[in-house]
Amino acid sequence: MSKKKTDTGNKKVDRTDVQSDYYDLHSQAIDELVNATEENSPEVSEEEIAKYTGKKLKFRGGPLVKAILIKWWFAGCVCFLFLWGLGLYVHDMLDQLFILGIAGGVFTDLLVNNVLRFIESSRGANDKYMMFPAKRYRNFIFNIIYSFVILFFVVTVYAAVNAAAAGMTGKSDMLALGVEPVLYGALYTLFDMLFIKMKNVFAGILKDAKDKAARS
Repeated sequence: MSKKKTDTGNKKVDRTDVQSDYYDLHSQAIDELVNATEENSPEVSEEEIAKYTGKKLKFRGGPLVKAILIKWWFAGCVCFLFLWGLGLYVHDMLDQLFILGIAGGVFTDLLVNNVLRFIESSRGANDKYMMFPAKRYRNFIFNIIYSFVILFFVVTVYAAVNAAAAGMTGKSDMLALGVEPVLYGALYTLFDMLFIKMKNVFAGILKDAKDKAARS
């Protein structure tokens, strides 16, 4: 390979050497990337991570507020897409509820929980806002079952309100409270957070009991 020299001011640059340095530099970078581990990787500041992960959000609010809004929004989307959207094609109420239960569990496992993990300030910080925080295949099924449990209580609230309204007015066919995304999402999130709070309280009591037993 012939060597080409160019003048840069009074200095001559050997293009062969420049190309050699260029490829050596990139080969070294690729080797470092392939062999990177948690032990040999350099420390990166939280500010630098925030530039690429989007964790430095403009929204001002605590983790609890963010978790509630995220759950509310996705639950409303489930109602909008699968109850309103498919309502013209699926007329049987039990079929509609079945679809809502499946969709609620899938959204929770694949979307809601992953968004909560993405915005958490540290690993595991938002686990307390999930019923099944671990990323396991079996939790996909558990989240669907859990969605049906929440749906049962949401439907019970709608049925109780409409039954009370019908009893007060004397009109058995009266529908005082219809299903729409905003209220459905609010009720779904309310029961979800209530059950998660009960789980966390029970887990805390159990942990305290184990710690006390271990010390004794």
